[in-house]
Amino acid sequence: MLFLLFQLAKDRYALDAGQVAEVLPWVGIKQIPQAPGEVAGVFNYRGAPVPVIDLSQLTLGQPAQRRLSTRIILVRYPDDNNETRLLGLIAEKATETVRREPADFVASGVTNAQASYLGPVATDARGLVQWIDVKKLLPASLREVLFKQLREH
Repeated sequence: MLFLLFQLAKDRYALDAGQVAEVLPWVGIKQIPQAPGEVAGVFNYRGAPVPVIDLSQLTLGQPAQRRLSTRIILVRYPDDNNETRLLGLIAEKATETVRREPADFVASGVTNAQASYLGPVATDARGLVQWIDVKKLLPASLREVLFKQLREH
């Protein structure tokens, strides 16, 4: 199975590459006034607006650093109606993929109800990498902010 690796602070994480539509360089993002802090804004993707979440802000409470390796990971996100929506995720050092068997990932031993998106961990020569479940990434309140308007149109 192919995984896209990225970092949040100094820790490494992985997304199932099957959920990734495209990895884009940092592009112009239109900020949305009074949006929750983790909502970076929206950008134009092939003629359609796509909401963008700053993964570092969402998970750690601090914005991602703008580096050459900071990317927008465009994922296929299943909304509450099981419709797939494009969602941009700002992530640092999102420049590497790795092939691993799902069985290589094992339970971390730590459960956090506030971060149910955190999955099992795998080990390699550089240390631990934790699998993030895109489907569980956004809390209900944030899904409502991002996708309610789309459902109404």
